[in-house]
Amino acid sequence: MRQGNSIVNQLSRRDFIAKTLVVSSTAALCHGDVLLGRTEENASLPIVVFSKVYQELELGFDAAAALTAEAGLNGIDCTVRPEGEILPEHAARELPQYAAALNKRGLQIPLLTTAIMSVSSPHAEEILRTAKKLGVQYYRLGFVNKQTDAPPGKQVREIRAQLKDLAALNKEIGIDAIFQNHSPAGRSYVGGDLSEMYDIVKDFDPAQIGVAFDIGHALVVHGDDWRRHFEKLKSHLRVAYVKDVTRGGRWVPFGQGDIASTGYFKLLKQMGYRAPVSMHIEFDWADGGKSKTRAALLKALQESARVLRRWLAEGE
Repeated sequence: MRQGNSIVNQLSRRDFIAKTLVVSSTAALCHGDVLLGRTEENASLPIVVFSKVYQELELGFDAAAALTAEAGLNGIDCTVRPEGEILPEHAARELPQYAAALNKRGLQIPLLTTAIMSVSSPHAEEILRTAKKLGVQYYRLGFVNKQTDAPPGKQVREIRAQLKDLAALNKEIGIDAIFQNHSPAGRSYVGGDLSEMYDIVKDFDPAQIGVAFDIGHALVVHGDDWRRHFEKLKSHLRVAYVKDVTRGGRWVPFGQGDIASTGYFKLLKQMGYRAPVSMHIEFDWADGGKSKTRAALLKALQESARVLRRWLAEGE
């Protein structure tokens, strides 16, 4: 198996900014340096927000970009899937519009969240070629529901088979698919068990089929045994997904759960991880819907990013 580039060689924050801007690049880069407040103190990994949370306020592209900038983030992990911010059939037109709104503020879209699982997924190639032109580096694959009555290993074999053609397309385009581990949420997902995830990705070049490692879901599914699985998977780790959770499986505001005590951020630092970090707002930021306002979401984003940056800097 040919291994992809080491994570140590993945984009630094400055390279990330420079290589992903596609609209008015020189001016946007200069503007981005001001917006992002580059200092020795905060020059760290780029943090992007998983934009599913923006759908709760039905934000338009310009409003979403303005909120992202005001929150001090580096961009978004954009949902391009059925019921997402951008529908798959609209991606060729709307994804460049969203990117332009972000670029004006020195922000980027380094990754997408999609429902793509094969080359035959609706609009797959159109989405990926459009994304590549905009500087997108990664896209999350869709979820596959676990079939409880399927023979052991059957679904893993089927997924590996359909990912072969997709890996070839990724190589041609120059984009990387990432498979996320996810704990059960009313249904179970293939790959939520990290042993199963390893069986799916192990024979692929991680530059074409890698892993979006979600420490929150890993802790819920495996408890403290997550680290043993992580060691097997880390050669395929492309993007870190972060949300805070208790060991009992309750999603909480950043800093109120058990993620900081896992040692995960120390492992990332030891690996020389330099890719974007996808920040997921899974906790109740709107007080049960009573405070579902822009101001409340802005506060949640700012506070979450502050805690996440501390974790990343300290390598807790």
